[in-house]
Amino acid sequence: MKLLDVLNGQQTDTPPIWMMRQAGRHLPEYLEVRSTCKNFIDFCFTPDKAAEVTLQPIRRYDMDAAILFADILLIPIGLGRKVEFIKGTGPVLEPIDVDAIAKLTVNGAADRISSIYETVRRVRAGLAPEKALIGFAGGPWTVATYMIEGKGSPTKEIAKRFAYENPEAMSDLLAALVESTAEYLIGQAKAGANVLKIFESWAEGLAPDLFDRLVINPTHDIIERVRAAGVTVPIMGFPRGAGLNAVRYAHETGITGIAAGTQMPMEDYRATLPEGMPLQGNLDPLALRIGGTTLYRSVEAVLRDAAGGPHIFNLGHGVTPDVKIENVQAVVDHVRGKEPNYV
Repeated sequence: MKLLDVLNGQQTDTPPIWMMRQAGRHLPEYLEVRSTCKNFIDFCFTPDKAAEVTLQPIRRYDMDAAILFADILLIPIGLGRKVEFIKGTGPVLEPIDVDAIAKLTVNGAADRISSIYETVRRVRAGLAPEKALIGFAGGPWTVATYMIEGKGSPTKEIAKRFAYENPEAMSDLLAALVESTAEYLIGQAKAGANVLKIFESWAEGLAPDLFDRLVINPTHDIIERVRAAGVTVPIMGFPRGAGLNAVRYAHETGITGIAAGTQMPMEDYRATLPEGMPLQGNLDPLALRIGGTTLYRSVEAVLRDAAGGPHIFNLGHGVTPDVKIENVQAVVDHVRGKEPNYV
């Protein structure tokens, strides 16, 4: 598997490519399957349908890896919290408080969402041997922000304030997320995931001491638990928007490789990482939407700036619903040294 070669430190002639959110609303075949589900949570927990949409980008684009179709907010469901996805609003949860944190049903949380493992098994069985399957979970801080605030927010101020004002309760919440997330990732690896990824999507804007407490330490604890269970597959981390905090994240968490957000200069970033650490990223999703000369130049820039070591080509965030299929295919061709047809 080319992706595993890179995550094992090899520098390949052309980088493997996959894209975050590659299975999603820009694909008509995805929308067709989605229309048969009563809601998004039901979609995630229906293995045959989740497996089908996981495989769709492989069939259409021949990506080097499939990423499990699921969501970072399944863990709160396992912990006994209600999660809804409302059209036009996004995820909505009942905000958790100090008393509710003490009542979380941590024991067996991963088992309560274990239908995801069947999706993993089905996808792995449907993939060619040279294609990798990426399992994933949300980073503890990111999941905690949704649980505390009840929805996404621009600043995460409510969650940050909670961390400052209720340090013991915050520690208990993170401990619950560490335990359940580690078990969840272990289950995915045992079911056939070749790579695991931790999405710390809301790593931006944290003071260094908070970043250590809310991101680095819990991530380190998750990886330590996963490794203690005998899981040896590579683990990627994505501390999106973390700035210089991401340097300590790379050195101190135990991750195998790190994903770069759009704003990170790849060449400079690589110089701060542990020697030989694989780097993933970081095409601007807006360039993918614009296409044409803008996209061509952006792909060239990523390939040039990331050429100094092991590299996985990806976006700095995710594919948006309005992206043209032709542009995604052109990027795949471009990265592989073929003549791209940008529109």
